Amino acid sequence: PSGHEEARAEYCRKWFEDNGAKGVYIDEALNVIFPLNCEGSSEITVFVAHTDTVFPDTEPMPYSDDGEIVRCPGVGDDTASLTVMMFMAKYFVEKNLTPEGGILFVANSCEEGLGNLKGTRRLFADYEGRIKQFISFDSNFKYICNRCVGSHRYEVEVLTEGGHSYQAFGKPNAINELCGIVREIYAIEIPQREGERTTFNVGDISGGTSVNTIAQSAKMLCEYRSSDHECLAIMKEKFANIFESARREGVEVNVKVIGERPCAAGVDEAKIEELTAVCGEIITEVTGKPYTCRSASTDCNIPLSLGITAVCIGVYIGGGSHTREEWVEKKSLIPGVEVAVKVGVAVTNAK
Repeated sequence: PSGHEEARAEYCRKWFEDNGAKGVYIDEALNVIFPLNCEGSSEITVFVAHTDTVFPDTEPMPYSDDGEIVRCPGVGDDTASLTVMMFMAKYFVEKNLTPEGGILFVANSCEEGLGNLKGTRRLFADYEGRIKQFISFDSNFKYICNRCVGSHRYEVEVLTEGGHSYQAFGKPNAINELCGIVREIYAIEIPQREGERTTFNVGDISGGTSVNTIAQSAKMLCEYRSSDHECLAIMKEKFANIFESARREGVEVNVKVIGERPCAAGVDEAKIEELTAVCGEIITEVTGKPYTCRSASTDCNIPLSLGITAVCIGVYIGGGSHTREEWVEKKSLIPGVEVAVKVGVAVTNAK
């Protein structure tokens, strides 16, 4: 899970080194970084796939392979893509390919959920001003994500005095007060902008003591997302107003920001379209299938928020992402590696 990628990071580091990579290191954010031709370069291309899964498990998860389909939680998102990216790096080493600028092959941490893109944030802090383009491997062949979805995530805690359900009846109940906040959230009128999408969600709720106790505390996790910066700001104000209006005598509302993913800012749309076209043409050439462009929340949020060209492409066939029934078609990994290598050569002019 996010923030606990130590074992997988060490595995990836050793695999890179065993396959000829030099200078591989693990940074403080648990990113595994293989720099190629980066010394002195201010024109670095980054290829990433994340090591964390959306699941909380720290022990090995159920795995099956019938020769055609591999099944395991997290096997697609993003293990299949990580595998493809690592074999891509191996190809560059074995063929002694030299890019025009530098390349960072990165098995990055904390892409999922409350990881809050910690690994990618650290990467751009350490290589500030040197990265010119960024390609993430994540999801199925049919998708190219070339627009990012920003989000704000909160932990909301409601506290009341509570008491005995009969003797203290009528006192504020933290669960009821929290449910009132949820009702207000689901009554929000979503801001509308042509070509943009905005959403919200309450994803987890807990609290109370017993059936005969007026709840003293209740918590929830909630978020809103948007592909538009202005809509994101409107939702921030709406949520803040709801939280503030819920506060009154005997009802304490504590709000903690637990995640913030930025929208794009200052991006050269022509460069995005150019990189999308290069990747898309290769995907179609290799797989014989069309691709669809869409918005998503990925590691690309960070470079796009900094005005750096970035896209996220799929390199396998599978399904069930973010469920324990996740699966990947084994033979799709072969064209996946071909797509990754051809994209890598094309966008870096490697020879």
